[in-house]
Amino acid sequence: MSQTLNVNGADHTIDADPESMLLYALRDDLGLHGPKFGCGLAECGACTVLIDGQAVRSCITPLSSIAATSAITTLEGLGGIDDPHPVQQAFIDEQAVQCGYCINGMIMVATAFLKENPQPSRDEIIGALNDNLCRCGTHMRIVRAVQRAATAMQNQGAQG
Repeated sequence: MSQTLNVNGADHTIDADPESMLLYALRDDLGLHGPKFGCGLAECGACTVLIDGQAVRSCITPLSSIAATSAITTLEGLGGIDDPHPVQQAFIDEQAVQCGYCINGMIMVATAFLKENPQPSRDEIIGALNDNLCRCGTHMRIVRAVQRAATAMQNQGAQG
């Protein structure tokens, strides 16, 4: 069955079972590799995308649950090499990536979180990222990256 998804600002028509998971459509049909398959149970966060600005685990989100008007944003849709999103840039600046597997989820959750809480405390950041698993131990760098991104986004807002 065909379904149209708005992903990263463009409409894409895919032919997929409505009960298949969004993650597979993004990776297999659209060739996007920001969201990763980690656990398949929504426990690790590697598959996180934004749907209408909210962080969602795409490994358990059936295509049938996505409204035709929903805007899906993947890591690729936040920003690119030439113009990274402030959260992406902060993760680069803080060297918050080691193996990189969790980073998609960390960045996507942090982006949604900072939209709702633009001036978070360190404890609030830790709480927001608590359900995303990182095995490499870059937790402190990740927290610093989110703090840096919050400051950058505030400065950007003050300029704009």
